Amino acid sequence: MRKRIRQAAAWLVVCCLVLLGNMTGTDAKVVHGQAAGKAVEENDQMVIDYSNVDKGYVMVKYKEATKVKLKAQVACPTGVTYTYNLSPQQWSTFPLSEGNGQYKVTVFTNISGIRYATAGSATISVKLKDSLSPFLMANQFVDYSANTKCVRQAATLCRKTSGDMNKVKKVYNWVIKYFSYDKKKARTVQSGYLPDLNAVYKSKKGICFDYAATMTAMLRSQDIPTKMVFGYAGSAYHAWISVYSEKDGWLDNVIYFDGKDWNLMDPTFASSSNSSDSVMKFIGDGKNYKQKYAY
Repeated sequence: MRKRIRQAAAWLVVCCLVLLGNMTGTDAKVVHGQAAGKAVEENDQMVIDYSNVDKGYVMVKYKEATKVKLKAQVACPTGVTYTYNLSPQQWSTFPLSEGNGQYKVTVFTNISGIRYATAGSATISVKLKDSLSPFLMANQFVDYSANTKCVRQAATLCRKTSGDMNKVKKVYNWVIKYFSYDKKKARTVQSGYLPDLNAVYKSKKGICFDYAATMTAMLRSQDIPTKMVFGYAGSAYHAWISVYSEKDGWLDNVIYFDGKDWNLMDPTFASSSNSSDSVMKFIGDGKNYKQKYAY
């Protein structure tokens, strides 16, 4: 009898663990950077780990405890330079989002005002195994795990949904209904702000960066390569999200921010009769969109 009770109890534990796993995002795919230590540039102040550049990322850590402002720059082969803030004694993951070629990663410490000194750097030759890799993983700007609430929500929304574009629509519709725009935050947000996705989820409101990071995390966790892009539409600073389709390649501006609202572009673009002439004319002219950064 005792043996049967123990077996029943063990079976109950297994069932609970399975249920818990389903509740905490087992339907999500989450890729995090790893500092493997196989290829590094290091000194007393900082370490740059480029062991996995073929997978589309580099990791950086400032080793000393300090209250001084820290920054990292990733200079790309396209001529674009990405600038990030660093927290001391913590690894940060930065995407190599501009494709193959030579990158230079530099760590800076603040001297005074806007003056910075170089703490160290590494010049890295990058050849990606898969050009989509940088857009399928978490990084400093899109920071999430399997237990991040919006990622769990994506798993729930998409569990019985087939087709990437159908998943995009479900994520978009949920986000714009769940969140409201935070005008106060938009007026007071400080330079260097990074979204805490769980805090954004709890508050049910956010600025355009919060919307973009949330949607990007949700789509990447569903194994949909997604770019979170910042740049210009005409003369206005603008944000949009592009997703990759195996059939059609990159579909740019699928979800875009027009300065006031987030909008879902019909992913079939010109083949759809539902898109207005004015919208189609605008998105059809590549000069209207100028990408500055993609994370």
